Amino acid sequence: MLHHITLHLARSKDFPEGSPRHGYEITAPLDESGHLDQAEWRERRLQCRVRRFWPGEPDRQGRLVHRAGGADGATWMIDYDLDRVTDDEAGYRLGKHRFVPGEYVTIQDEDEKLHTFQVVAVKGAARPEKEKA
Repeated sequence: MLHHITLHLARSKDFPEGSPRHGYEITAPLDESGHLDQAEWRERRLQCRVRRFWPGEPDRQGRLVHRAGGADGATWMIDYDLDRVTDDEAGYRLGKHRFVPGEYVTIQDEDEKLHTFQVVAVKGAARPEKEKA
């Protein structure tokens, strides 16, 4: 089932209280335990969208993609431009993390800086008809 996931920047040296103004809104399929569901992602990949919001920058719209390579043989990425790889942001072991409120995930930005985010909300999304490949 597709879910709307909201991530806010977690506490860090630069943001001791964290920051709800820095984050992501992700639409992605989750299994019953809150993990990304790769099988459903294959069926609904065009609906797996990401919005990055950051003060002083325009919102960035992208897609959640799953690519070969990485520590576990595959990596979940945020792709903002399908024609460029230099703008992609990698999730650090996103396939292993649970997307439930209170949990933490790490995303590496296009400048290769790691940022930790807290999952602050997860809501079920309406399930549209299946995509045709």
